Amino acid sequence: MPASKPVAGPSVVSQAGRSGRNWVALSALAALIVLLPVAGLALEALKGSSGLWAHLFSSILPVALVDTVILLIGVGVVTAVIGTTTAWLVTAYDFPGRRMLQWALLLPLAVPTYIIAYAYLDILHPIGSVQGAIRWVLGYETPRQFRLPDIRSMTGCILLLGFVLYPYVYIPTRAMFLTQSGNLVDAARTLGISRREVFWRVALPLARPAVAIGIALALMETLNDVGAAEFLGVRTMTVSIYTTWITRTDLPGASQIALALLLIVVALVGLERWARRRQRYATDARRSRGLTPQKVTPLKGLLFLFAGSLPILLGFVAPALYLTTEAWKRYQFAGLSSRLLGEAISTITIATLATVVTVALGLVVAYATRLRPGKTSAFLLRLSTIGYAAPGTVVAIGVLIVLAGFDRLIDRTALDWFGVSTGLLFMGSGAAVVYALTVRFLAISVGGIEAGLSRIPLSLDHASRTLGQSTAGTFRHVHLPLSKAAISAAALLVFVDCIKELPATLLLRPLNVETFATHLYGEAARGTYEEASIAALAIVAISILPVILLSRVGTAGRG
Repeated sequence: MPASKPVAGPSVVSQAGRSGRNWVALSALAALIVLLPVAGLALEALKGSSGLWAHLFSSILPVALVDTVILLIGVGVVTAVIGTTTAWLVTAYDFPGRRMLQWALLLPLAVPTYIIAYAYLDILHPIGSVQGAIRWVLGYETPRQFRLPDIRSMTGCILLLGFVLYPYVYIPTRAMFLTQSGNLVDAARTLGISRREVFWRVALPLARPAVAIGIALALMETLNDVGAAEFLGVRTMTVSIYTTWITRTDLPGASQIALALLLIVVALVGLERWARRRQRYATDARRSRGLTPQKVTPLKGLLFLFAGSLPILLGFVAPALYLTTEAWKRYQFAGLSSRLLGEAISTITIATLATVVTVALGLVVAYATRLRPGKTSAFLLRLSTIGYAAPGTVVAIGVLIVLAGFDRLIDRTALDWFGVSTGLLFMGSGAAVVYALTVRFLAISVGGIEAGLSRIPLSLDHASRTLGQSTAGTFRHVHLPLSKAAISAAALLVFVDCIKELPATLLLRPLNVETFATHLYGEAARGTYEEASIAALAIVAISILPVILLSRVGTAGRG
């Protein structure tokens, strides 16, 4: 009879405890990596003179703050209305095309905000085909006789951003509607409440936490935007940071505006949590059933299909068709530019490196939380994910300050010891871009991996330890194989976000290095959007990948 493996004794348990502390220490290092740019930003802001603060408060901040607040309110209202309405439409009613709408409503997520701005600037140009067709129908001949309101306005910016960002509200709100008990709806209907009143008096109040989360995410993406707001003539605080830094070469002034913007973001997150502080929803899963979609008449079904398709047409189909047409024209005229291959290599290389680093740190933070759950690990997890709330321009300035300081320190040391100048070791190698992207998107990695690890029963950990496996062995042989789907999904989301990211890449990329996003920004700045249509189309095509992933997750549940 073969001898059984020894049961884990005190030495194994103590080893596991020490290993857990090591993981927490690594988690603290990850949090420090995220916090360093914020500390650098604060120190740089203090370097500005008191007169600079007075100048900012008197001339720059008032205009930028007002424009930012108006834009946030407008985008919040548009995304809330579109996201909540479409979520209820495809959940509560059964009509032809409903299943197609359920996943197609996610497609605008594939169009970065700056791309939709550039596309619509051309689509709705006064001498463009759209306004030309409208004038032909109305019997006008020139733009002087008739032209649509200029898209370069606050209203245009609000509408365009709203039609791109509404899926942030649609996704959690629809999930909340799907989990609401059909028994509550039936009880309301027996009391004489119509289906429309059920939405206002039952479903929407219960879904307010999901709506609040979605609006907060959409507003954070709005604050992160540089390209769309700048080219649509809206002087937000993010645009002011960029122009103060790049145009006026005033880093302390840009740091001060960035610090003020960071305070607004903190207030926004606090407001979102305060708004849903008392929201609780509980139901008996054994007795509840899902909400059953109500069949509608054919005419009403066509109206619902049109209403649900409108955000898709405006937020995805129109810009995608424009980009495809312009890319084909560009390809027929000049073929594929040789610089496009270099931009593709730069884009994929930077995104891949940032994804590897971000996923590795995400594994450390999430696994430390699993090994030693408690206040310390939870606090470190929150600290490591605050970068996602900070706009890319804010993170970029903080990273620049930190890594430029390290570059100077290394250069001085090398000169003193070896008489050799190392130059811009971090800033000139692309490490700054990777660092900024890691800080920005570590929250996505941590959240996805933590969700995957939470599905693994703790009994498997105990069984592995009993069989003599160390913490590292358990991680390698048990947790990694069982959570590889969650890790892969998190890596995909991070990779695509890195490719779409414009502010951090634009501000920190090394000299003579172009990515798809920066190429598009440069052509848009020169007014030649069509020259970068192939690059823009490539970004949209790559960005569809997480949309496909989200649609598969959505259809896996109740439809």
